[in-house]
Amino acid sequence: MTQTTTDRTAGRASGAVVPVLAFAGIVVAVMQTLLVPVIKDLPQLLDTAPSNATWVLTSTLLSGAVATPIMGRLGDLYGKRRMLILSLAVMVVGALVSALTSDLLLMIAGRTLQGFAMGAIPLGIGLMRDMLPREKLGSAMALMSSSIGVGGGLALPAAALVAQHSDWHTLYYGAAGLGLLAIALTLLVVPESPMRAEGTFDLPGALGLSAGLVLFLLPITKGSDWGWASGTTLGLFAASAVVLVLWGVMELRVKAPLVDLRTTARPAVLFTNLASIMVGVSFYVVSLVLPQLLQLPKSTGYGLGQSMVVAGLLVAPLGLTMMFTAPVYARLSAKYGPKFTLILGLLIIAIGYGAGLGLMSAAWQSLVISVLLGAGIGLAYSSLPALIVGAVPASETGAANGLNTLMRSIGTSVSSAVIGMVLANTANTVGGVEIPTMHGFRVSFLIATGAVAVGLLLALFLPGRRPSNKPQLRASSEEDAALERAEQVLRSFRGRVLGADGSPVARAKVTLIDRRGRQAGATLSAEDGSYALTVPDRGSYVVAARATGHGPLASSATHAGDERPVDLDLSLPGETVSA
Repeated sequence: MTQTTTDRTAGRASGAVVPVLAFAGIVVAVMQTLLVPVIKDLPQLLDTAPSNATWVLTSTLLSGAVATPIMGRLGDLYGKRRMLILSLAVMVVGALVSALTSDLLLMIAGRTLQGFAMGAIPLGIGLMRDMLPREKLGSAMALMSSSIGVGGGLALPAAALVAQHSDWHTLYYGAAGLGLLAIALTLLVVPESPMRAEGTFDLPGALGLSAGLVLFLLPITKGSDWGWASGTTLGLFAASAVVLVLWGVMELRVKAPLVDLRTTARPAVLFTNLASIMVGVSFYVVSLVLPQLLQLPKSTGYGLGQSMVVAGLLVAPLGLTMMFTAPVYARLSAKYGPKFTLILGLLIIAIGYGAGLGLMSAAWQSLVISVLLGAGIGLAYSSLPALIVGAVPASETGAANGLNTLMRSIGTSVSSAVIGMVLANTANTVGGVEIPTMHGFRVSFLIATGAVAVGLLLALFLPGRRPSNKPQLRASSEEDAALERAEQVLRSFRGRVLGADGSPVARAKVTLIDRRGRQAGATLSAEDGSYALTVPDRGSYVVAARATGHGPLASSATHAGDERPVDLDLSLPGETVSA
């Protein structure tokens, strides 16, 4: 039996691929929380006003949002491993720029470069889909998806320890070192995916999406400083709406768009992306609230008086639990489907925030909240790429997961803005310093609970798992996507694949070969044995079929400009079909 491209890739993929890609995702996620321990000191460290210092954080958020869908599409077109390495290299350069300066503008430039690495998450998920067998894919994608939270959670205590005992620039040297290690491991262990999308890079679409995202996220992150009702804030929101609508109209008319909006509009993709925003909101609330509550002095009456490092360690189980949830997710998803695990994860998050309303009086209670929320967010995050991968063709995996990662980033951005506003408006002023109140913390938890409730409602609209009573042949993830693509394209050669007893053969590999011996198309047969293949041009072809447990068949067929039925009976190898 001949090997498909996926077979060869899976054969070259070692057992270290998953941990290496997950490590790359964790390294990238570290960039998001690297400066959390020194946020309050940034104006003094950079010798600038507080409103200017916030750009050090905003720049990373904006560049990450822009880069995520773009790098995903570039990976689909030119190679996901190549773009993953490029993302990590840009991050390393940005970390070194920031490590060598205390100038505000150079620091912002370095942080902007670091944000571009966020595209590594969807690229890693795409690589996993292209090279891993189905039985390993669920837990692998779960771990990669959760790396966003794992990296953010683990970075807090590590960054706090460094910032407390060393020069803060050491944080960037450490990030650069981790980035170089991730690049080296990727080069040594991870093979390139052979999957490529058709078409060219949609530069106008990339520019339009970038402009729309910046115009939308900028007032979200700076609205508190500018005023939510100010002309600048409202004007930017209006401009973002106009730009994104025009971008959408343009994308619908482009042959090879940056984002296939028709695919994005499918219920499985649309409701997953909307639910992702709510999960992003819920994840960031705990990251904003617990560290502040833990570090507030006990003299406030509700602060827990912990050091920066201890506070980081108490929140770290949030990320650790997310990481250890991946194998649990894989078992639950295999049995009940990713929709079930998403709903279960959202329910656990709701329980965590509900319990958190009464568990804010002792440091150990923060640990309980972190573990509960880590388990729920881990299940929810793990479910998202599986839902996306199951709804889009393999050639669009990078771009689709990039868009999904963007939705999570939008959720965290909205969360940061809303919770920041709530804590500021409910704060008490003591000695000229604004101190967050317990009322503000509880309102923040209620907002997170409300976001989870919306996420649950959206998750209920997701298509359920399709039941099947027939045994299925095991196929690679690439072949699963080929079957989905066959349902979308214009039919040319069509027919059925039959077994020795005349019964239909599901998920048989059907390949179209042109007169030069090149593959001109491939698909899988459906449950009833039917298949459909688009023919690129008129002429003579060979339609070949193979399936586990059956003998292969190669049948000649001629395309004369109309659909031609070509039934492939695997019990009669070598049969010639006149067409």
